[in-house]
Amino acid sequence: MADKKLMIDSTILIDYFRKTDKGKSRLVTHSHNYNRIFISSITEFEVINGATSAQLEFWNNMLPGFTVLDFDSKAAREAAVIVKQLKSKRKSIDKPDLFIAATAVVHGLTLDTTNKKHFENIDSLTLLKDENGG
Repeated sequence: MADKKLMIDSTILIDYFRKTDKGKSRLVTHSHNYNRIFISSITEFEVINGATSAQLEFWNNMLPGFTVLDFDSKAAREAAVIVKQLKSKRKSIDKPDLFIAATAVVHGLTLDTTNKKHFENIDSLTLLKDENGG
């Protein structure tokens, strides 16, 4: 397999956590189709911050399996570019989603999320297309 890489956001991780049949999750499908799956440090924060103490063990065991990309100076500058681009369209985005998108862009990664509407107005971001083309 060629070096196929993908970034996922917290919605993909939470989908996996909630599914009784983990094999039907997008994360498992991605693990068969991509040899490197990345998350942003912002995604790591979202998952840990939203976890109950009972759920923390699950996440503490699972998250080390991903390469975590930090929101760094390059991503911060890209985020500023994205905000300007969105303002020109009279659109906005929540800060965590902005930071995740900017991190994906600077690393040249396609992003998968179950909340495509949060990201669809970012011209520089490539979103993974669903099987049905969405």
